[in-house]
Amino acid sequence: MAFLRTLVWFSALAFVLSRVGEGKDILVGGSEDAWKIPKNAPDSLNQWARKHRFKVGDFLFFKYNGKADSVLQVTEENYESCNTSKPIKEYKNGNNTKVKLNKSGLFYFISGADGHCQKGQKLEVTVISEKHRHRDNPPAFSPKPAIAPAPDPAKTSPNKALAYKDGTFLALASLLGLAFAFTSV
Repeated sequence: MAFLRTLVWFSALAFVLSRVGEGKDILVGGSEDAWKIPKNAPDSLNQWARKHRFKVGDFLFFKYNGKADSVLQVTEENYESCNTSKPIKEYKNGNNTKVKLNKSGLFYFISGADGHCQKGQKLEVTVISEKHRHRDNPPAFSPKPAIAPAPDPAKTSPNKALAYKDGTFLALASLLGLAFAFTSV
């Protein structure tokens, strides 16, 4: 019986440790066809980005036709001028473009297709570090939302160290409940 209890505890611990620090997969623009020339607002991709918090370790997924378009990661200067000649990185693989946000700071992306960047197909992403993720004050780049956001568990929980936005605490509590159920029989 002691072996079973130990096995369940180590399984729960391994699960929690594997979830902490994982980045999220984020679809650019929130839809499969967002990486294109915006139809309405030329700044729509950046409006979308300002509504999200990106952290170190997250991945951006760009979905587009790789035969007609590409994604260029560029400097701020090349972003502002829509200069496609000297990208930091170039991605041409369409629906398989996955970019890891590997450091805090600003990331700039523009379309590699002629004239698309000038028509608004560009994206600026602000990435926050893990240590700034649970601060009580939102970062300066975060606009005031039109609708009040859901309360942050890290701000409302009496034990902030155990509150995780991704549900890790809930998963741990569930696994521990199962552990007690199986080991107390």
